[in-house]
Amino acid sequence: MHTDSYRHRGLRRTLVEELRRKGIRDERVLAAIGTVPRHLFFDPAFQAHAYQDKAFPIGEGQTISQPYTVAYQTELLRLRPHDRVLEIGTGSGYQCCVLLELTPQVFSIEYQPVLFERTRKRLAALHRAAHLFCGDGSLGLPQYAPFDKILVTAGSPTIPRPLLRQLRVGGALVIPVGDAHTQRMMRVVRESEEEFSREVFEEFRFVPLLGQAGWNE
Repeated sequence: MHTDSYRHRGLRRTLVEELRRKGIRDERVLAAIGTVPRHLFFDPAFQAHAYQDKAFPIGEGQTISQPYTVAYQTELLRLRPHDRVLEIGTGSGYQCCVLLELTPQVFSIEYQPVLFERTRKRLAALHRAAHLFCGDGSLGLPQYAPFDKILVTAGSPTIPRPLLRQLRVGGALVIPVGDAHTQRMMRVVRESEEEFSREVFEEFRFVPLLGQAGWNE
């Protein structure tokens, strides 16, 4: 496992200041971004890109999200220290590790088996203890529901009904919804068993959410 040097920590501090300038206000989220060594989620040949505020390909048609996007989505979740969180789309595992800085109860599901295996090994090497699953994230993890918060890190054509059903009353789902090119970030709160409220935020561009309740391949 590669090291986390003084230089890397300095690059993270610079990144945190950039995110603060771009409007991220939650100090706990900024501290998490400042703690997780993003360069360790990159192949060594590409580590120079790790602390730039941009997305980067990680194989299997997936990307490691832009740090601003990670911070933005995490801030919208309004995580509390003991929330049970479900992440849809483990990807590189970076967002998962940011969530783990804020709550120990993180469940994450990855659609791509190759990516799942690679990330499972990486998180084990980093001693990060999330509950990792390989499968159709658009259907969630009903056997572990309800969740206080659900975070979807892929663009969906609609809000998947199975995920709404797995939210605790008072819980929130953060998800990008739109077409294949751009999505609007949404926060859906379960107000009661049958009632949901929704807020619409900025426009983003994510890889597609694959699965039965997302985009079928």
